[in-house]
Amino acid sequence: MSAAEWKQKCEAQWGLQGAPMPDAVDWKSVYEAKPLGRNLLKNPAPIGFSKDTPPPEREYPDVPPHGPPRFQPEGDFAGWTTNTEVLPYDTSGIPEGVVVCALPQYSWFTLEQVVDLKAEGLWDELLDKFQPEIVIQDWYEESQVHDYIYQLHVKLLAADKTTVISEHTAKPTENLSVYSHNWKEVSHVFSSYGPGVRFVHFQHRLKNSFLNDFFPTRFTGSSVIVKPLKSSS
Repeated sequence: MSAAEWKQKCEAQWGLQGAPMPDAVDWKSVYEAKPLGRNLLKNPAPIGFSKDTPPPEREYPDVPPHGPPRFQPEGDFAGWTTNTEVLPYDTSGIPEGVVVCALPQYSWFTLEQVVDLKAEGLWDELLDKFQPEIVIQDWYEESQVHDYIYQLHVKLLAADKTTVISEHTAKPTENLSVYSHNWKEVSHVFSSYGPGVRFVHFQHRLKNSFLNDFFPTRFTGSSVIVKPLKSSS
């Protein structure tokens, strides 16, 4: 198949009307990479749950396990860079003179990935001139462990992996006065972000608690998807 025919296949696949498609681009490689419309994050559900199934209800043993403290959920985190930050005990709500036998110890579990947009099959002219929508989505569990259990920070980076061209942060607050145990969606669409974007840095943090047993905040369905849609001005 000729280069022109591969280019036509790409046009037909994604309907890129008005998008710059220079002949110098290797359209066969682009077509095979299929960079548009698919999740560019690796291992988007490393803990093994699906947003289409409610998170499992916790089972409480008759006797607490009293094992060593845990601060990280079990899972296969291949493709992610992870970090755990154990927080100091919060004694702010304890009246003076009151003796407390045990306090929950909280920790942040951070996971991040950097997506190389050109390595995934996108090309300079598309990113700089067409600026396709970059859609971020994530789902976290209403774990009830604290008022603040989830944070998202996504940055669009230049070729040096340092210069931030655009960014989005989400730090939702939980309503613990009403019991709810579902997956909560967090999403954002980057558009009209300007030229020069080459990488997407995806980072989220989940708060866990340990008090005689481990109480995690789970997540699933993390995604970074470049849509074949031109940014609205």
